[in-house]
Amino acid sequence: MAISIYFSLLLIFLSHFPSSHAEPFIGVNIGQVADNLPPPSETVKLLKSSSIEKVRLYGADPAIIKALAGTGIGIVIGAGNGDIPSLAADPNAASQWINSNVLPFYPASKIILINIGNEVLMSNDPNLVNQLLPAMQNVQKALEAASLGGKIKVSTVHSMTVLGSSDPPSSGSFAPSSQAGLKGILQFLSDTGSPFTINPYPFFAYRGDTRPETLAFCLFQPNPGRVDGNTGIKYMNMFDAQVDAVHSALKSVGFEKVEIVVAETGWPSRGDPNEVGPSVDNAKAYNGNLIAHLKSMVGTPLMPGKSVDTYIFALYDENLKPGPSSERAFGLFKTDLSMAYDAGLAKSSGSSSNSSGQTPSGKVTSTGWCVPRNGATDEQLQASLDWACGQGIDCGPIQPGGACFEPNNVASHAAFAMNMYFQKSPKKPTDCDFSQTATITSQNPSYNSCVYPGGGGGAGSTGVMNKYVSSDKLDSKDNGAVEPKVYSSLSFLLIFVVSLIFHVNM
Repeated sequence: MAISIYFSLLLIFLSHFPSSHAEPFIGVNIGQVADNLPPPSETVKLLKSSSIEKVRLYGADPAIIKALAGTGIGIVIGAGNGDIPSLAADPNAASQWINSNVLPFYPASKIILINIGNEVLMSNDPNLVNQLLPAMQNVQKALEAASLGGKIKVSTVHSMTVLGSSDPPSSGSFAPSSQAGLKGILQFLSDTGSPFTINPYPFFAYRGDTRPETLAFCLFQPNPGRVDGNTGIKYMNMFDAQVDAVHSALKSVGFEKVEIVVAETGWPSRGDPNEVGPSVDNAKAYNGNLIAHLKSMVGTPLMPGKSVDTYIFALYDENLKPGPSSERAFGLFKTDLSMAYDAGLAKSSGSSSNSSGQTPSGKVTSTGWCVPRNGATDEQLQASLDWACGQGIDCGPIQPGGACFEPNNVASHAAFAMNMYFQKSPKKPTDCDFSQTATITSQNPSYNSCVYPGGGGGAGSTGVMNKYVSSDKLDSKDNGAVEPKVYSSLSFLLIFVVSLIFHVNM
């Protein structure tokens, strides 16, 4: 009995420590409108070599679902818009759908969500819109009948056009034409604990406003930012602004506690001559900086401290998709399994987590360290952090479990990332500028086991907290910090309980 209690408490204790493996909030879409895709077994090998923890399918391809068995990768499957009428009209059809597409594979294949339809509210088909909620309800009942209620969620995917207002983010609201169809759906999502899934695409926003500062805002690159006049919050990237607009829309109708999941977002690597925005550089910048932003776990201004589950579009190019060339060029990987560009998804890539938890020593070739300037705001530093980690540097030490993760705040993480980028660069003063938010110092910012490469031979002191990680303001919970005292308290509690158990057994 005492041993059982001990191990139960041990598991609770260990669950409070951050994991250093792949992040569960990064997913990818696998589209299949192509005739040159690799076999599912090869796709699974590719996924396992990456930090991708979830995949979204647009249907329920049994070959892919089966190939993913035993991997632990979360799987989102879908029922097409054409399936909705039968699923809505006949509960038996919903049961048969579950019997065919879920039960043969679950739980070996980790199916976590079923999307019923895709962007149905934008279909201009009132009959289909009216059938959507009954279809979702029947699929939910079929899951419950199979004892899978709560284990597998049910939702439907929306485009950003479901919003009538999104700028500024605090004014986010649903379009009047969508509100009738959404009312029952949102109540269903709330009742079942299912997410509101949405497709935000800064790429499409940029096509409507092609100013250079808008491109930087969309790509998570240093920019002046955009202030929400209602809240005073300065947004440093379009992704956060779009997601917060969705949050505001949900809040405006009383459903702010419904989780938001980004079902699709991405950037094409090529396009037609008349298309604005597609390029390898832009695709790498958007997806790489988005991944770095998600890994920072800073969240959005209205939903801080937690990264939104995000499925990047897409794993591969789809060579048979209609439309402009950009529609066939969203792939992170080529169909020969090589990278289209390095977005930081490989487990061994610079922006993935460092499993050793140690900082790299690096070859000391500079005469100083690059650190944040006094007066730089958290918003500016977050933008610089996202950009730096998207440039191929090793940001693993500031991921959970890394030597420089604690204290978990923007200023500390930005200081490390800025310096790593500077040390990798030619080390000109302009390489430590970050839109005038950084400066070169001769004071070594290293502390404890967190070593900052650089400095030309050990100037300054090490082994003590530097000013970028010891400020009371920066260590406060308001800045997303994780207080180390929590782990000390848990350690004390565990030791106390173990001592008590041994005392009882004597």
